[in-house]
Amino acid sequence: MNAKHPRNLSPTAEQDARALLRHLPPLPAPARRPVVVVLSGLPGTGKSTFGKRLGQRVPLAVLESDALRRLLVRVPTYAAEESARLFDAIHQLIGELLGQRVPVLLDATNLVEAHRQQVYAIAEKHHALLLVVRLEAPRETVRQRLARRAQDEAREDSSEAGWEVYERMRPSVETIQRPHLVIDTSRDLEPAVSRLAQEVQAWLAGEQPE
Repeated sequence: MNAKHPRNLSPTAEQDARALLRHLPPLPAPARRPVVVVLSGLPGTGKSTFGKRLGQRVPLAVLESDALRRLLVRVPTYAAEESARLFDAIHQLIGELLGQRVPVLLDATNLVEAHRQQVYAIAEKHHALLLVVRLEAPRETVRQRLARRAQDEAREDSSEAGWEVYERMRPSVETIQRPHLVIDTSRDLEPAVSRLAQEVQAWLAGEQPE
């Protein structure tokens, strides 16, 4: 994909966003009002599982950062510059989708409040409902999940993070300053999925006040 850009010029966020958009599954139809669901959590805490379950209940354009990274960069290094490029493109794409009233779900670790604030600002600009969800699970549960992930070639998520990455990222977790839902994914997900799905559906249908 990068070969489509001039060799001596770095692609802009707009160019990267267009490239990502071409590889997304068919988008949901525009809703009456936009919504963005932001997932936050360490590797192995169940973000992709929760996002998939929610996406089965309500129409959402799911933006999974690990999958999108590999669309932009053939061999990811996860360096700071690479991540900055990825999220510049993701934020650009979120803004474009919300501008078209397409419901969005962002599946990324989103551990740092300053990074989350960029999405908050995009949601406010487009008068979108912002729903922030923190996913967590006991450390031993996460360790077992990550061990199974490493052995499962048919897994559905795109993350390559293992236990060492989890431990390295743990000190980076910052408190979410906005109202948010906290979900322990070692328990039954259905009540939380159902609750969030009802809230999203009510907003999309114009049943909740702005």
